Amino acid sequence: MKNNTYEAVKNFITCCRKIIGARYYLKHYEAEHGPVKEKMEFRSPRDKNGHGTHTASTIGGRRVPNASSLGGFANGTASGGAPLVRLAIYKVCWQPDPLDEVVCPDGDTLAAFDDAIKDGVHVISLSIGSNTSSPYAEDGTAIGSLHALKRDIIVVCSAGNSGPTPSSVSNVAPWLISVGASSIDRIFQSTIVLGNGLIVQGRTVTPFRKTKKYPLVYAVDVEIPGKTTNLTTGGCFPGTLSKKLVKGEVVFCWVGFISQALEVRRAGGVAAIFGNPYGGKGVDESPFLLPGTTVLQNDRATIVSYILNNENPTATLFPGRTIIGTGPAPFMAPFTALGPNGIEPNILKPDITAPGLNILAAWTEASPPTQLLQDHRVVKYNIASGTSMSCPHVSTVAALLKAIHPDWSSATIRSSLMTTARRVNNVQIPITDAAENIATPFHYGAGHFQPSKAVDPGLVYDASYTDYLRFLSSSGTAFLDSSFKCPKHVPPPSNLNYPSLAIAKLNSTMTVSRTVTNVGTGNSTYTVSIVPPPGYTVEILPTKLYFSKIGEKQSFSITVKVAASIKKTKFEFGWFAWSDGAGHVVRSPIVVSAA
Repeated sequence: MKNNTYEAVKNFITCCRKIIGARYYLKHYEAEHGPVKEKMEFRSPRDKNGHGTHTASTIGGRRVPNASSLGGFANGTASGGAPLVRLAIYKVCWQPDPLDEVVCPDGDTLAAFDDAIKDGVHVISLSIGSNTSSPYAEDGTAIGSLHALKRDIIVVCSAGNSGPTPSSVSNVAPWLISVGASSIDRIFQSTIVLGNGLIVQGRTVTPFRKTKKYPLVYAVDVEIPGKTTNLTTGGCFPGTLSKKLVKGEVVFCWVGFISQALEVRRAGGVAAIFGNPYGGKGVDESPFLLPGTTVLQNDRATIVSYILNNENPTATLFPGRTIIGTGPAPFMAPFTALGPNGIEPNILKPDITAPGLNILAAWTEASPPTQLLQDHRVVKYNIASGTSMSCPHVSTVAALLKAIHPDWSSATIRSSLMTTARRVNNVQIPITDAAENIATPFHYGAGHFQPSKAVDPGLVYDASYTDYLRFLSSSGTAFLDSSFKCPKHVPPPSNLNYPSLAIAKLNSTMTVSRTVTNVGTGNSTYTVSIVPPPGYTVEILPTKLYFSKIGEKQSFSITVKVAASIKKTKFEFGWFAWSDGAGHVVRSPIVVSAA
């Protein structure tokens, strides 16, 4: 079985009937990077690094009791969100060398889109992103997902992991669903007892049983002279620690990732305490290769002060444990990419957020849990973080919605997810970022998804393939479909019938229109409520929408006006919602900046 994108399957094990097909794509990759190094990757659809297994099982994994990560963390019954789905696998990403970033070339991605469309898939889940957004005509994911949209295939993508940098969100085309990452109400707590009796709570998913009191040193004091700079001092970066000074010690590193844990291990440390690289309370966990735990940034100074003010500092690390019900959740993951949309700021991205911080799912036994060559451990389940992990949560719900409502378009399904999302956490206060600042639509789009509410959204914002081409006319890229002729009077991008409203660089006043379709109850009346962005007025007419049957459409106008002297180019946020008094609340975010 061979064609220009699909070679005979090799080293691929069919373990169940859930996977109904698998392909892999190499032409573009090998044209740029040379032949795949088979020590790094299987030259087949088989997953070598765990990422594909993790995301696929999040969507469709069957129920498995007593699943847990290495060391028994997060133990419980694991299940994909839609365990009865069938999966078609399209592998387009490859890793050239151990220290290199994974590469997902556009040519191979487009070939996979073409095959997925011909294969008749209903939902494409694409846990692939970049550090920046690209113009639509230069973005293989944007082009491929537009072709999929033409066949009404739902495409769900990661928003990216370059947060908290503003305008870092990727996958920003309005015809796909872009997903941010947020937390769940679970942590993995590890107690640290300092020699003076002070207790600091760390976070770890590293299995260890050492509870002995060990000498504690700060990395700054055990570094090799000349091996660090002002930016790396105290960071335990590779090759910086002295074996003579580290052997037998617990090392405190100002920041900590997997590579820093390897450095402490190389230098002979018995354990490590790391400062969280991210601000606030979001800790991205990995099972280190030596006993180790991560403390929140606020606790770093406490530990350093103790070391500096005691002649013989010591520390005892206690094993971690899983704790559920840990306070307000969700909060936004510290790495989740942020808006505004760098390509078209008049479309809000991301669209929505879902769990993506420390998610347990299946893992290939071909890869150790850290994906390091030095790691020889084998696991069936692993904890991973990223918008790659949040994307399949939304893909799952999209598939379930399509099964329940087979006549719903991809735009309708996106609308149902967005307008029923929530902006508050489990204690009914606004969702925050990891630093406990109130999050905005640039973090979470319309909010945190609520699958059970998305089944019955009341009203939806639909859009056709032609609507998106008309939108592209406004940005000068309608040539993505040569058969389409741009209208003489091109509407502004904000006029796209989207479930959110974004207006960038508003001079004075702008009026746009929206059309909603009734998918709730036959005879219904919806009334609008508005929370305008600070410094703006928002008027919506009419203020009531009357429906006599399911499937009926009604249109309304939204006029946004600069009402006060405000800081130019600074975005402000507001909301409007349609309510029928019978449980349907159709909420949309408003994002505006002044010229």
